[in-house]
Parts: sequence; structure tokens; C-alpha cells
Amino acid sequence: MTTDASRNPFEPSEARPTKIAGDFNEGVLGRATKAIYWYIALTLLLAVAALPTLVFTTLLAPDASNVPFFALASVPLAPALAAGLYTVRARYTDEDLAPTRTFWRGYRRNWRDSLRLWVPGLVVLGIIAYTISFGDLAGIGVPYRIALGVIGVGAALFSMHALVISTFFAFRARDVARLSAYYLIVMPKVTFGVAAMLIVAAAAVYVSPLLLGLAGGIMTWFWFQIEKPMLTDIWTRFTKPATDPTTDDE
Repeated sequence: MTTDASRNPFEPSEARPTKIAGDFNEGVLGRATKAIYWYIALTLLLAVAALPTLVFTTLLAPDASNVPFFALASVPLAPALAAGLYTVRARYTDEDLAPTRTFWRGYRRNWRDSLRLWVPGLVVLGIIAYTISFGDLAGIGVPYRIALGVIGVGAALFSMHALVISTFFAFRARDVARLSAYYLIVMPKVTFGVAAMLIVAAAAVYVSPLLLGLAGGIMTWFWFQIEKPMLTDIWTRFTKPATDPTTDDE
């Protein structure tokens, strides 16, 4: 089964399963229960996939000397987040889709592509954070550190866009980089939305990485909603998505 090529794959499908009279799942309570279960399952799956990150960031002391280790611990986040985004999009195609199977299918399909620009982004962010942290010792002035901070924020937003694009489109790495930089500028609402989400995530990590883990499913859903205009524009202007959540290649 494949989706209609003319239908926006990032919006809910108009086609719904046939309703059965008296079916508990068709009531308000049934739908609410199913949605709660789905988000709890997604949160747990994200926590399992990102377990190395959660463990190491919890054990590491919040010290500037540990910046390289925080960057290294963040590597497993990319395939986990890509799988989460893939699962959120799949929910629009099939409301009854089992999140576990879809999540691991998305993980398997996207883990390599998700790391192509994520890892270089972490390297850049790690160098910038380390330089800013030890700027006094290195004799780096405040204006220079502010400029580095701005570049770091841009690199983080660029990496977030790149991860989303590589999850749903089979572009070459350089094309993903070009599109990420392009939409970073031409869609400021999307960029500011992702920036706001990163601020919330950073605040949660500052309190406890586990707090962010508990909100992983909801945060991933919001992230998909924020990025949806960009994804729709790419699909409309450049190509159709290469990953179809309703196609099972197993």
C-alpha cells in the first residue's frame, strides 16, 4: 500500500478506517486513551534509543571541561530523533499504526543519513562551546565570544533542520546542507519556533536530562508541527518524500 502521490504526506489523510457502531475506540474516551498510549510508547522508545545520551549526560558534571564529552554523548540522539519524527509523521497516515514497529523501521532507515550532518554540527558546537568557556584563559574578548555564540546558535538550528530533511527526503548530504541553510533564512517563523523549542529543551536538560526524556514524545510532536511548513514546501517545490510510512519493506 502506498500513499497518493498528489496528497501532502505531512498532513492528516482524509481517508479514515470505516467506523464500526459501538466500537469503543471510536468514542472520545477511546481516542483519548489511544492517543495517550501512543505518546507514552513514543516517549519510552525515544528514551531507549537515546539511553546512552541520557546516561552519560546524567553522570557528567556540568563543567566546561566536559564539553567534548557532552558532544560525544549527543551522537546517539540523531537516529533516535529521526525515528521519533518518522513515527509522528506515520501517525497521520494510519491512526492505528503500532508505534513500536514504525519507530524501529524509521531508526533502521534513517540512522546513517541522520548522522551525516549531525556529527559535523556537534564538532562545530563543541569547539565553539569550549572556546567560549575558556575564553578568559585564551585571552578572547567578549565581542568575539558573542559572535561565536551567534554562530553556535545558527549551527544548532542548521543541524535541526538538516536532521528533519534527511529523515523524510533522500537527498545528498550537500543538498541537505543547502536546503537547511536556505530555509534557515527564508522561513524565519519555522527557525524561531525551533529556537524556542531548543531553549525549552536546554532548560529541561539544565534541571535534569531525565526531565527532557520524560517529555520526549510531546517535544518530538511539537518539533514536527513546527517544521511541517518547511517539509511541505520542499515536497511541493523539489520532490516527493522518499520514505513512505505506509510502505513496509520488511
